[in-house]
Amino acid sequence: MSIPPEDHHSAVITRHSDAGRMGKAVEHLVAASCIITSRAELNVSTSLVDDEGVDLVFFRRGGTTTLAVQVKSRMTDASPLPRGRYQAAVRHQTFRSRRDLYMLFVAVDPSSATITVCWWIPSEEFERIAHQRGARLRWSFVAAMSRTANDQWSSYRVDWGELPTRILSALGAPKASAGGTGPL
Repeated sequence: MSIPPEDHHSAVITRHSDAGRMGKAVEHLVAASCIITSRAELNVSTSLVDDEGVDLVFFRRGGTTTLAVQVKSRMTDASPLPRGRYQAAVRHQTFRSRRDLYMLFVAVDPSSATITVCWWIPSEEFERIAHQRGARLRWSFVAAMSRTANDQWSSYRVDWGELPTRILSALGAPKASAGGTGPL
């Protein structure tokens, strides 16, 4: 049985719309979880416009150093994740590697709203390792979901609870304030 063209078009638009909604929800899940897990040492801003591929901007509370993060998410019940493979494409138009940009790839269990697997990759490393594919030049990220896998991305895989510590480490040590070390 074939799907009438108008129904197929509508289904594609709905899936695309749902993907955008789910992606935005995951960004907020990442941000809130990092704030909570770091006991509010981390703070996060979100982008109003996402044309530069920056979804979240992390900073240490009271600090000035920032870390830009592009988040790519996939639901664990969507193909090809059930087959043990995470795939994502990063558009050339929204990716410019730089020292203060990290890529965060996350697999989310939608039934529990939890992140099951994540990869934390400096953008310069991502650019060095990822492959550019297609006529529209997309960076391709393909990683094994298994903890025991040993692919080109396995060294960037982090436990979800460890992510805030990794972000704080990337932000560097907190700067000592000029106003002294103790309470007034």
